[in-house]
Amino acid sequence: MSQSFPSASADAERALLERRARLLGPTYRVFYRNPIHLVRGSGVWLYDAHGRKFLDAYNNVASVGHCHPRVVEALSGQAATLNTHTRYLSEIILDYAEKLLGTLPSHLGHAMFTCTGSEANDLAIRIAQHSSGNTGVIITDFAYHGATIATAQLSPAAVGAKGVPAQHRTVAVPDTFRDGGRAAHDFGRNVAAAIEDMRAQNIRPAALLLDSAFSSDGIFFPDASVMREAADHVRKAGGIVIADEVQSGFGRLGQGMWGFANYGLEPDIVTMGKPIGDGHPMGAVIVRPQLVSSFGSNTGYFNTFGGNPVAAAVGIAVLEVIEGEGLVENASNVGAYTGDLLRALQSRHGMVADIRHNGLYFGVELRADDEATAAAKTSSVVEAMRDDGVLISSCGPRGNVLKIRPPLPFARDNAEQLAETLDRALSKW
Repeated sequence: MSQSFPSASADAERALLERRARLLGPTYRVFYRNPIHLVRGSGVWLYDAHGRKFLDAYNNVASVGHCHPRVVEALSGQAATLNTHTRYLSEIILDYAEKLLGTLPSHLGHAMFTCTGSEANDLAIRIAQHSSGNTGVIITDFAYHGATIATAQLSPAAVGAKGVPAQHRTVAVPDTFRDGGRAAHDFGRNVAAAIEDMRAQNIRPAALLLDSAFSSDGIFFPDASVMREAADHVRKAGGIVIADEVQSGFGRLGQGMWGFANYGLEPDIVTMGKPIGDGHPMGAVIVRPQLVSSFGSNTGYFNTFGGNPVAAAVGIAVLEVIEGEGLVENASNVGAYTGDLLRALQSRHGMVADIRHNGLYFGVELRADDEATAAAKTSSVVEAMRDDGVLISSCGPRGNVLKIRPPLPFARDNAEQLAETLDRALSKW
């Protein structure tokens, strides 16, 4: 049930918001109409300054759980021993690279480390353009791939369609819901059409950049055949395939470690961020060796903090927790159970139009008479759940898809609390 706070606490939090605005400026936004002042995290739980506990069903950053003891121990132990950069010899970064590469297909032979997923995608684009000699990148029409200049320009969810430079192309997301899934069926054909449009403007494709879960687009999981068809078109045109695994990687989809594998794809580059470090700022680019042979000798790459010993220790710990605690299997099993609970809600609530999920990644699309009303209803549901102690968010170009993406240790009783809370929130309409 929702809780009210004493006025003194409300005054203190208003003062905190005012201080935040004064010091950080207008670009820093907060979640929820009544922002949460978080002070502690543990597993799938977050705690605010009043001692109230929230079920986290949103954060994939803390992928193996907030403040996991094994990760904290690895971080603090290495920080107390040595932290420097990759231009010195160090076993731990090699141990980490070896362990990380061991989770991926054998054709991906080199690991390059960054601090964020944005940096990883930026570097992947540089490598793709250098190795292919081409410039154009194909993305979906409401994708998000990062916050650097290059990646923001490939993130229409952030900059809008007009913010995408002329050498790049957007294609309709493979929407499995509308029009009987026609957009999903036509995805490969749409990528081919984008390539032809590039050629007409004397542009050649360097890469197809894909989030394996189409997270910002509304969360979709199309048939493998259409994804492979799209990849084939790009490769025949001289480009490469980049799998952005910042959202879908590290076991989230419950069918192995990597989202691209669900489609039978063999990407040329894989990019990673957020869940790679359980909250520690890390990212990685995993690449076919032949793509960086020329790039390495002509351009080179160095990142002061990417791949430092502390980051490597954290990365190893995250992989060990995923394996040791069976979190991929948990994502599969608890994800299936959660999906059943959500589909039961769909049968009781007419405003639930579609349930899309793989493992512990869920998109719950809500309907209304018009798009503005649907977005407002979706926002109200998110707010109602926050007031009732469960944290989720929303996504999609219409803002009408509930985005549910809990940490990987999410359990069956957590799923039941999520479904019961969502049931109450939907019942208000």
